Amino acid sequence: MPIYEYKAIDTQGGTKSGIVDADTPREARNKLRADGIHVVEVQAIEERKSGDKSSKGRSFFIKKVNSADLAIVTRQFATLLGAGISVVDALKAMIDQVESKDFEKVLRDVREKVTQGDSLAEAMGRHPGFFNDLFVSMVKAGEASGQLDTILQRLAAYISRQNRLRSRISAALAYPTVMVIVGVLVVIVLMTFVVPKLTSLFSKVGKALPGITKALIAVSDFFRGWWWAMILLGVLVAMFLKVMRRTPDGRLRFDRGLMAIPVLGDLVRKTAISRFATTSATLLRSGIPVLETLKIVETVVQNAVLAQCLSKAHTAILEGSDISTPLMQSGVFPPMVSYMIATGEQSGQLESLLENISGAYDEEIDIATQRLTSVLEPVIIIFLAGAVLFVVSAIVIPLMQMGNLTRGRG
Repeated sequence: MPIYEYKAIDTQGGTKSGIVDADTPREARNKLRADGIHVVEVQAIEERKSGDKSSKGRSFFIKKVNSADLAIVTRQFATLLGAGISVVDALKAMIDQVESKDFEKVLRDVREKVTQGDSLAEAMGRHPGFFNDLFVSMVKAGEASGQLDTILQRLAAYISRQNRLRSRISAALAYPTVMVIVGVLVVIVLMTFVVPKLTSLFSKVGKALPGITKALIAVSDFFRGWWWAMILLGVLVAMFLKVMRRTPDGRLRFDRGLMAIPVLGDLVRKTAISRFATTSATLLRSGIPVLETLKIVETVVQNAVLAQCLSKAHTAILEGSDISTPLMQSGVFPPMVSYMIATGEQSGQLESLLENISGAYDEEIDIATQRLTSVLEPVIIIFLAGAVLFVVSAIVIPLMQMGNLTRGRG
């Protein structure tokens, strides 16, 4: 059934817009009129191709869902299913209360595909921007095991945990980021507006200026004359990094370089390992086989170095290896993680040990984040203080010389 977007006037005379399911535009108008809505315009929403026709099907959107909204919808969906409500009716309830228009359109399409005979996993798989491989695979496992509500609760908890992890890191790095932005803006304002006015005063005196003042004038002239080039260079660098990260080899080089940076690389590595452990434990507890788990984690781990390691581990397992050996040989995973995975394989409690690894690394991420901020903050303060000292010295020294010259004449 097609989906139509409409613009209308309600019974109070206010404007209203939304979407509605109907077979034809006429039926869409009749549905809206029955609700007391005077339709102004009705337009069908065309389906757009997704990035991968063979594996993803078709999708309306290229946008991605907000992970916080996804966690809420997933938890509510699980609650409805646990109460004995059918999948189609649960989807209808979610459509009625979801706030995002894009998400509403996707849920309508999912419900329509389910009523036409698709499984819930197949219908969600048509919208990879909203439901990734991990989400779809866990839904598929839930449908197969008859525990869809339980697995959706587990999935909602996983998404919420990842959101909390990102929020902690973002909050810790917010202060250094603001300091850098403010510092750069202050330097730009000084060099572009303040310094030229003061240096014009020095040029009228005609006395030879100190070297530090000449250097400040040169820097100020550079800022004023080449500000557009610096902006252009920044844009080009950002575009280059963005394009580079879109290629597998470029993303691998970028992530490897990021992990090689002192202090920051430690945080990046621990964050990736924590995501690997959490995701693997969640998938394994949901009944996903080990090999399929590794392939899914490879796509959602968000680190090309770790993804390459997991790909090699997948190949090694197909050739008869255990899980821990290729991970240990990669050099990416610390020995402690490899040993715990080996113990989990031998004891049959791999999921539990992966959860222990995840918990331990969440604590280490907090420590690594604090270490990074404790390094960044003094470095930024020293840089800003040095810049201010440079500007003040370059201005005060000639002013003092001018004062001495005036007193000597007096």
